[in-house]
Amino acid sequence: MNSKPEITTANFPALHTFLRGYFHEDVADEYGTAPEAADQFCEDAESDERIPVAKEWQQLLDITGGLAAALNPALKKLGSAVRLTEAEIPQVSAIFARCLAVKPRRAANE
Repeated sequence: MNSKPEITTANFPALHTFLRGYFHEDVADEYGTAPEAADQFCEDAESDERIPVAKEWQQLLDITGGLAAALNPALKKLGSAVRLTEAEIPQVSAIFARCLAVKPRRAANE
């Protein structure tokens, strides 16, 4: 049986943390757009933070079919204050796919 997890903060803890920190009510003032917020997260976060968020994003897309009508209520349930447009969903998805592929940054010589 191929059961899909219930959309709860317990089942999507990394995505919940990301949404609360980046897809908040001030996203336009702070980042401009939701894709820009996701891109900033990929810049800011270490790989141990980026990878779980990107994987949970993909899992949520699989559950919702990646359609705004299903995805936005799921995101809201997980803590997002942002409503993505149909055009932004593939943009955010591409950013998270890139997050998975990013090699760890070299530590700055201190």
